[in-house]
Amino acid sequence: MTEPFDAVEVIAAKRDGHRLDDARIDWVVDAFTRGVVAPEQMSALAMAILLNGMDRAEIARWTAAMIASGERMDFSGLSRPTADKHSTGGVGDKITLPLAPLVAACGVAVPQLSGRGLGHTGGTLDKLESIPGWRADLTNERVVAQLEDVGAVICAAGSGLAPADKKLYALRDVTGTVEAIPLIASSIMSKKIAEGTGALVLDVKVGSGAFMKHLDQARELAETMVALGTDAGVSTVALLTDMSTPLGRTAGNAVEVAESVEVLAGGGPRDVVDLTLALAREMVTAAGRGDVDPADALADGRAMDVWRRMIAAQGGDPDAPLPTPRETHVLTAPGDGVLTRLDALAVGVAAWRLGAGRSGPGEQVQAAAGVVLHAKPGEQVRAGQPLIELHTDTPERFARAMEALDGAFEIGGDAPEAPESVVLARVD
Repeated sequence: MTEPFDAVEVIAAKRDGHRLDDARIDWVVDAFTRGVVAPEQMSALAMAILLNGMDRAEIARWTAAMIASGERMDFSGLSRPTADKHSTGGVGDKITLPLAPLVAACGVAVPQLSGRGLGHTGGTLDKLESIPGWRADLTNERVVAQLEDVGAVICAAGSGLAPADKKLYALRDVTGTVEAIPLIASSIMSKKIAEGTGALVLDVKVGSGAFMKHLDQARELAETMVALGTDAGVSTVALLTDMSTPLGRTAGNAVEVAESVEVLAGGGPRDVVDLTLALAREMVTAAGRGDVDPADALADGRAMDVWRRMIAAQGGDPDAPLPTPRETHVLTAPGDGVLTRLDALAVGVAAWRLGAGRSGPGEQVQAAAGVVLHAKPGEQVRAGQPLIELHTDTPERFARAMEALDGAFEIGGDAPEAPESVVLARVD
């Protein structure tokens, strides 16, 4: 067939700072999905978008074209409303694990279609796969049935959802165009809108361990995504949350599952509990169940009951012992004082180098690899006390992990001013 446009013409228009009209956006996304627009041409267009940006109407149309490249899921037949959460990723960010069963325990179905990690931020599916027997891949029919029966599902997104995004993401990763806000926003929101959830809460991380290092960048991304969701008829809000220091006391796979179970059992680190509850309250309110307080469902064990049923429904054994590492190495405090700083990015890179993450698509991760923090900023430490514990099955990885942690923490005389909350701002 004769194509209505030419890829070079579309690239040149954005290169020269012009806005792309609806017809050109629809065509270029579809033609790229069909293989008519070559990867190097889409890479050039992605760079032009990174450098020259897109206005709100362009981003909305680009997102709609990505959605139109595949199928859409429909949860309208469920007996309860749906809400989902998306995090832009951080170090120790295990929040999805306790959050999905907690929100389900409040009467809201949670279709959490998640991904695997690439780089230092870790993937929800990688964490859950450390539970013996647990499976990430479900058919759409199984997803709907589990939502009706259990109320929560955490699984891999099917290949039919926004296939254009999958192709484009692989290019962005290797062409230095990951940071383009129009492309980040449309990538996240095309999948979430195609997923068919009624309400969406976004957790946009800010700080050294996050994608967005500065608050103004994070706010721009949050505002763009909230606008896309709202325009598509999905009730959408965003929380900007602190990622200058790791969330909780673990970063890795099995160690993060263990910490999530602690939270569901009524314990766990304060920052993890606080953020889980903040996001849960937003989700139940957005889904029309604002009269229910998630703190009650956490305290009385209902959230834990849903967790156990959710894991079992996907073949996992909630009582099975989690994998433990063959080797551990402990870094101790060099002196007495207060831990004043602990850099999130350094901890994330260390966990990744220990085998908790992957350097390329398809690489295996180690279930037992990760980092356990024996102290967090603001806490008193003594010389020789365990500070950071490294876990791996391959001890030759320790040296590179310790390199990442060189200069990552400081011990001083005065405690830093504790932040009032891990939530920095709300965008609606």
